[in-house]
Amino acid sequence: MKKLRRLFVYIKPYWGLAILNAVFNVLGAIFALFSLTMVIPFLGVLFDMQEPVRDKMAFAFNVESIRHYFNYFLTMQIDNHGKIAALIIVCIVVVISSGLKNVCIFLANYFMAPLRNGVIKDIRNKLYNKILRLPLSYFSNERKGDILSRMSSDVQEVEWSIMSSIEMVFRDPLTILIYFFTLLFMSYELTLFVLVLLPLSGFVIGRIGKTLRKKSNQGQRRMGGILSVVEETLSGLRIIKGFNGEDKMKDRFESMNGFYTRLMIKIFRRRYLASPLSEFMGTIVLVIMMYFGGKMVLDSEGSLQASEFIAYIVIFSQIINPAKAFSQAYYNIQKGMASLDRIESVLFADNVIHEKEDPISVTEFKSCIEFKNVSFKYENEYVVKNVNLKIEKGKTVALVGPSGAGKSTVADLIPRFFDVTDGDILVDGVSIKDIKIKDLRNLMGIVTQQPILFNDTFYNNIAFGSINSTEEKVIEAAKVANAYEFIKVYPNHLYTNIGDSGDKLSGGQKQRISIARAVLKNPPILILDEATSSLDTESERLVQDALTKLMSNRTSIVIAHRLSTIVNADEILVINNGEIIERGKHAQLLEIDGMYKKLHSIQNQHFTL
Repeated sequence: MKKLRRLFVYIKPYWGLAILNAVFNVLGAIFALFSLTMVIPFLGVLFDMQEPVRDKMAFAFNVESIRHYFNYFLTMQIDNHGKIAALIIVCIVVVISSGLKNVCIFLANYFMAPLRNGVIKDIRNKLYNKILRLPLSYFSNERKGDILSRMSSDVQEVEWSIMSSIEMVFRDPLTILIYFFTLLFMSYELTLFVLVLLPLSGFVIGRIGKTLRKKSNQGQRRMGGILSVVEETLSGLRIIKGFNGEDKMKDRFESMNGFYTRLMIKIFRRRYLASPLSEFMGTIVLVIMMYFGGKMVLDSEGSLQASEFIAYIVIFSQIINPAKAFSQAYYNIQKGMASLDRIESVLFADNVIHEKEDPISVTEFKSCIEFKNVSFKYENEYVVKNVNLKIEKGKTVALVGPSGAGKSTVADLIPRFFDVTDGDILVDGVSIKDIKIKDLRNLMGIVTQQPILFNDTFYNNIAFGSINSTEEKVIEAAKVANAYEFIKVYPNHLYTNIGDSGDKLSGGQKQRISIARAVLKNPPILILDEATSSLDTESERLVQDALTKLMSNRTSIVIAHRLSTIVNADEILVINNGEIIERGKHAQLLEIDGMYKKLHSIQNQHFTL
């Protein structure tokens, strides 16, 4: 029940629809029951088992009064028009009741449709919004394929396993209760006897269902692994083919897929057991009930009439189907809950980048960015150690050093992609933890080593994140970034789709689109993370020219791999093992004869060769 309460949190916005669904399900069950109880007068008329009722009684809203008036009406029809007319009336009542029952069932499902799909829509929206809000550190510990699995197959599993069963949860217990109280009214001795048998069959069904959730959780995790392999394959197809790794990847995928298939076979076999097992247990209960009920009819005192017993069996048989469906729903919900667990592990993941309740709103950058004794660690070991740094407005500061030294991490701390472990970072004398995150990031433009582009048009990629952008402004930004020359060659110009991750473009073209995006945003602070390191000489020249234009009159933090690109920086920081070991201008650092000079000499030798 605790698990179902978790699901009701998502259903809560749709309570109106849920109530309408329940009301029409109840009405449907009542009309169905009414048509079934027509078995008693039908048999009574057909076999002369119906006692004539010729005396009226005071009408009341109870079963006894309704039954008395119906029998009185039937007796009058038999007396005045004969048995055939009475049978026709019974048949007409059955048809009308059946029609009303099916109308109510349709209306119940009509109101269930927006509830089912609305809940799934809300779960998808919440999951996607949470993914957008979670810090980068969360995704460094998660596989991309597993996240995709939760967004796709896990949400789909909730839709099929839980939401397809939730209408049974609303409908079937109500139907069973209505039928049960009718049976209790017809014969409380027989009903109480049956009531003892049903929990025993329910216990057997429940024991098998307990393991289904655990197996389903394993299955969904394995699907996440499969999607991760597919994602890695699509991303690294060039390397796989270049190193003849097709067979290795094929064996890896088939191994994981085989394990997943074996696991799913177990899950489905256990799931398929629900229906026949519940039917078999129901049959056993029905046979035992028929034996004891038959004894009651055959007993000399006749505590139960034959026509009533037949009607009792008919109504009881109608309990079996909803009980069977309910047990199937229980299995489905157990399976779906495993997927809901995986979805909620993302939804309830702690967002370690917290914003203050009343953050300071900032609209401009006035003086400086300052690192005060900043240290940071992802898990156990510090990757940034005791960094002290002041970046004045309009100045360019370059971070250089070997790979893995902590350069990119230092830059990532400024827009709060990660929060410092020790110390503080100030913007214009205010801690960035006190500033509204959206305002802080609005001050910054970021150009990364690997351009991040979307499967959209040139226009939308350049205008991404910019407010009130126009075609003229986008074209101007593209010209500044040396990108418009190749954009205008395409038939649709700015409105040409660039493909998945910009795959229709070269590396240099991608980078210039990224720079155009930063130009259009026109931020006072720039973070350039090795923006030219992966380009050929001609592309690097064009990109560097665009960067020079972009950096003009702006505060820039440049992470540089090629030292030739930062010789004019106002200050160069040499970082090694997370610490600043050298600092100064280009000429000053060459005189020190330290790591910077060593890196400079290596690169000069490389380019000379």
